[in-house]
Amino acid sequence: MDPQFSLDVLSRIVHVATAITLVGGSIFTAFVLLPATTTLEDGPRQKFAQAITGRWKRFVHIGILLFLVSGLYNYMQAIPNHKGDGLYHGLVGTKMILALVVFFIASALVGRSPKLESIRRNRAFWLKVLVLLAAVIVAISGFVKVRGF
Repeated sequence: MDPQFSLDVLSRIVHVATAITLVGGSIFTAFVLLPATTTLEDGPRQKFAQAITGRWKRFVHIGILLFLVSGLYNYMQAIPNHKGDGLYHGLVGTKMILALVVFFIASALVGRSPKLESIRRNRAFWLKVLVLLAAVIVAISGFVKVRGF
């Protein structure tokens, strides 16, 4: 088998698997986990949230790295097939900018910076924003992939 093809497939798998893991985890947290914790008193809820965040941040940080590496590789492989295709580059550029916003929100939600505490205090809202932006990114990706050249 062609090593280039194998690397292309591996990069695509890493990118999609990372999206499934991070977006799926964010959806679960926003629509299942956080609402379920409203039945807990403040002390146990905060302790539980800290425990979850401590584990989840590893996924977020590694996931962002995997997204950046696989996304850049995938884009570099796709460029030759899209010379002069303004719509492709515009949509992919939009997707990249939205991804950077998602990375920021995800990092802010698991981070410790006092300046971003307001984001963490409004976790439910920002998780829903993150999920919405991720859905837009997935929609753009799907359209770009199937629209042809």
